[in-house]
Amino acid sequence: MPPARLHKTVGVKVGPVQVGGGAPVVVQAMTLTDTANAAATAKQCVELAEAGAEMVRVTVNLPAAAEAVPEIKQRMLDAGCTAPLIGDFHYNGHVLLTKYPACADALDKYRINPGNVGTGRRRDEQFTTICKVARDHGKPVRIGVNGGSLNQELVMAKMQENTDRNLGRTSEEIINECMVLSALQSTELALEAGLRKDQIIISCKVSQPLDLIAVYRELARRTDQPLHLGLTEAGMGTKGLVWSASAMGVLLSEGIGDTIRVSLTPRPGGDRREEVYAACELLQALRLRAFAPSVTACPGCGRTTSSTFQELAERIQGYIRERMPVWKTQYEGVEEMRLAVMGCVVNGPGESKAANIGISLPGTGEAPNCPVFIDGQHFTTLRGTYDELAAAFQQLVEDYVSTRYAKREVTV
Repeated sequence: MPPARLHKTVGVKVGPVQVGGGAPVVVQAMTLTDTANAAATAKQCVELAEAGAEMVRVTVNLPAAAEAVPEIKQRMLDAGCTAPLIGDFHYNGHVLLTKYPACADALDKYRINPGNVGTGRRRDEQFTTICKVARDHGKPVRIGVNGGSLNQELVMAKMQENTDRNLGRTSEEIINECMVLSALQSTELALEAGLRKDQIIISCKVSQPLDLIAVYRELARRTDQPLHLGLTEAGMGTKGLVWSASAMGVLLSEGIGDTIRVSLTPRPGGDRREEVYAACELLQALRLRAFAPSVTACPGCGRTTSSTFQELAERIQGYIRERMPVWKTQYEGVEEMRLAVMGCVVNGPGESKAANIGISLPGTGEAPNCPVFIDGQHFTTLRGTYDELAAAFQQLVEDYVSTRYAKREVTV
């Protein structure tokens, strides 16, 4: 059974997407392009959405970026992409949203970092200005507290209190408390500015998994606003994936978190969609969502000295990602399909039988036959070169999708 959604939250509409209020957990991603380049940014927004992102965020840092936002939104719509477009504001959001009302209107949500909207009285004034723009345009906001840009006045006050009262608290405990306080105080200020509860999402992002777990458990205890979940600056590759999954997996399994982002550092020239695939896989692993057919593949051992099973597993995974934008519009339930690409006789037949469609490739010393199982029954045995095997298995997958999943109704 998937984990229950124990943290009951207010529902917030972000464009056509509902966040919180019992809705499924939503995947978010952020572009890596220069927002002022409307064509490149819109293209990446569409790519992220096709990969599984249900909301896409862009940084709005300069006048040129703010001016480009309406064109980005229109290009997305022209491409058939309805994913909500979110503007990420730091330092000058109050200026840009006021000076460029077309930007404020085109965005579906604003992200505000209360730690860097100003200092002292100006902080509250400038934060309130953004909230009033959101109120006037009927847009929701995310109050996004971040450990790297936390309100230092609040931190210093809590540090001093710890010293004066000899509380014996660690700096990590104080920072975590300040994260939660900043989010809750900013939420109250947003409500005072005229926003409704159903227009506010909260996040408190830190870079250490145990701190993230502690902060979000406290947030879930103290607010019923929807929570955006993510380990900030998670890092590259394996480290970023493991640290993000270890933190968010715990919280999601406890019913905490209404939207998520896996903030992976891409390799130079890498694929930004990797963070989307990671977020989708995390939710799918916990049985909270299903985004695309899953591929079971063995890790390899001394029995699998051939690389054929690795190459085929990678090829099939890529094929699924390539076909899903089409499949999900044509076939109901295709994202629930399970495939298996196995490398030897030990677990190969068993895992293949457990999948909707699976292939058991020969290991070292085994006969060069590749039995294929469909819905638990032996269907055929493939033989030939790698390219011949891959093409034949790929065709079996395509045939299975077209014959086993109901056609979606096309609405005009």
